Amino acid sequence: VHVVESGGGSVQAGGSLMLSCEASGYDGTNYCMGWFRQAPGKEREGVASIASGGRTIYADSAEGRFTISRGSAKFTVYLQMNNLKPEDTAMYYCAINPCSYMTLHYLASKSYAYWGQGTQVTISS
Repeated sequence: VHVVESGGGSVQAGGSLMLSCEASGYDGTNYCMGWFRQAPGKEREGVASIASGGRTIYADSAEGRFTISRGSAKFTVYLQMNNLKPEDTAMYYCAINPCSYMTLHYLASKSYAYWGQGTQVTISS
């Protein structure tokens, strides 16, 4: 399984970015895809996840500002990030794993087996 993220960059606070993720070589009907981030010196944290059935879950830090959505192609997911803050600066990772239904469990990095290399997001004040 090969997971590739794109769309990172540098923007000023209050700006927007949209991240994209595509997983190839994955085969499964029921799956979850999630976005995670890791800032220097901090642990990786879940941002948002979406199940193949469409149910979503967000971290408190993302609720109301970020939107996760599925693409028209299978195993594709987007993360629209609005009103970005300097504290959103991090490497953002996408992951995919089989899952039957969405729970808080799928905001935990340990719940995912397949990961991308990450895309850097930098927000300046």
